[in-house]
Parts: sequence; C-alpha cells; structure tokens
Amino acid sequence: MALLNFKRKDAPVTTSSPEMEAFLQGYSIEVMPRTAAKVEDFKALLAPGTRVYIAHIEGTPIEEMVDTAKRLAADGFPVMPHFPARIIKDEATLADWIARYQGEAGVDQALLLAGGVTTPHGDYHSSMQLLESGLFDKAGFKRLHVAGHPEGNRDIDPDGGEANVMEALRWKQDFSNRSDAQMALATQFAFEAGPIIAWVDGLKAAGIDLPVHIGIAGPAKLQTLIKFAIACGVGPSLKVLQKRAMDVTKLLLPYEPTEVLSELAAHKAANPDFGIEQVHFFPLGGIKTNANWAIENGGAATQPVAAA
Repeated sequence: MALLNFKRKDAPVTTSSPEMEAFLQGYSIEVMPRTAAKVEDFKALLAPGTRVYIAHIEGTPIEEMVDTAKRLAADGFPVMPHFPARIIKDEATLADWIARYQGEAGVDQALLLAGGVTTPHGDYHSSMQLLESGLFDKAGFKRLHVAGHPEGNRDIDPDGGEANVMEALRWKQDFSNRSDAQMALATQFAFEAGPIIAWVDGLKAAGIDLPVHIGIAGPAKLQTLIKFAIACGVGPSLKVLQKRAMDVTKLLLPYEPTEVLSELAAHKAANPDFGIEQVHFFPLGGIKTNANWAIENGGAATQPVAAA
C-alpha cells in the first residue's frame, strides 16, 4: 500500500512543517446544499476520500439534502449528513430520512446533534434521543459523530459551567462502548489553541476517550468570522478575533487558521496520544478558499490506496 498524494496542478508549493502536514492528514470539510450548488467540481478541490459533512439548516427540504449527498457520493466522497434532533418531527420522519440517505446515496455515517433551534419541532430535543432510537444501528450505520464544545455551550449549561455537557458526554461514551459504530466528537470551532488543549486533556482525565475531530474556521474575512462566532456561541477565544479587529493593519486582511493549527499540530507531535484525531473545517469564507488554504499548508487529505 502507498499513499496517493493529491495536489491540484495549479496549487502553490507547500511550505508547511511536517507537523502541520501530519495534523491536517485526512481532514474533513462541511457544506450546505446552497453552498455545494456553487461548486462546479468538488473533485478539483478535495482529495479522494475526504469526508464531507452536509449541514442541515432549519427549513432546508430533505430532498435538497439527499440530492447533495447523492452528488458527493457519486464523486467518491464519504458523506456525513447532519441529523439535528430538534427539527425532526418524530420517529417516522427520522426513519424516512435514514432510508432516503441510505437508499439514494449509500450513506452509512451521520453527525447527530441537538440543532440550533430553541423549540423542538416534535419528539426529539437531543442527540441522545436519536441514538436511543436504535434506528441508526438497525440501518447498519458504521460511523456516528456527536457534538463537542471546547468552550462550553450556554444552551446546555446556562450558568456557563460544564456540568450538563460533561454528563451528556459520559452518556455518549457509554453508548459508544455499547455500539458497533465508530464514534467521535465533532466540535464547534474555536480560535485559540490553549482552551482546546485544556478541554481535550480534561476529557481524558474524565474517562472520555472518544476521538476528537476539532472544528476549525477556515480562511475568511474578519467581519464574517466575528458574525458567525457570535451566532454560534463561541466562547473565550472570540477575543482573539476581537483583538485582531482593533489592529487597523490587520482589520482588512483575511483571517487564516495558521496560528491555532500550528500550535495544535506541535502539541500533537510532542504528545502522540493527544486526543485530537482529525481536523474538521468550517469553510466560512468559501469552500474553494478553504480547500486552497488546506492544500497550500500540506493538507492533501490523502488516503491509503493501492499503488498503481
């Protein structure tokens, strides 16, 4: 077996460190149906085998979600659609979604999360209820990811603590121990390495060994990132962006995740058992922009394939 390295013909020469290249190995990326529709050819941007999450925003018809999954799967990409509990009306709806994804696009993996709406549309309000339904196990899903929050989540812990979040993570760890599916934590994005490292180490200390797929915001205009960060409830590391916004020399320059990823990559290289398994990109500045940045920094998302 050999690694087939993917690099577009017009991609700039990579100047990243070996640590960064290793850390970006096999990264995943997220799209929405409306953003995916603007991409002419995903195969020109992403390496074969790159996992592509499909975000399900409230109001998006399931037909658009499934059509996007079909397109990506036909191009050879493993597809991981979101299942936001609070917008799923009932068990029949959940079963229908699973059947559509599986039957029309061959999907066998999913990200289960509560979702961003405040009031549930039906019977479900948490990812744990989706797991408890047994429908994903029954359908033979091979991989199930759940949400992680390196800087807390005030929807779950209104007091700013982490008691409820940790209780939920312990439940998910127990479920993982009982399930045949591979599980991991796909996290909200953050902008500072220190809180991320402390959170991942804290999980290990608490007996939670689910692999972490760390959420990272891709290159984007600073104003765009601040808007998304506030809307998504990003915590203390938001100050990294706010400090940058106060520097007139940097205000108009696009943000790039080089610093946070370099620090995380160095920490992983020095501590191989560190719990981050992969990087997951939120392409807030555009899918092409994010893919180009990743390639330029050594993230070819290569996968083991047979040598020719």
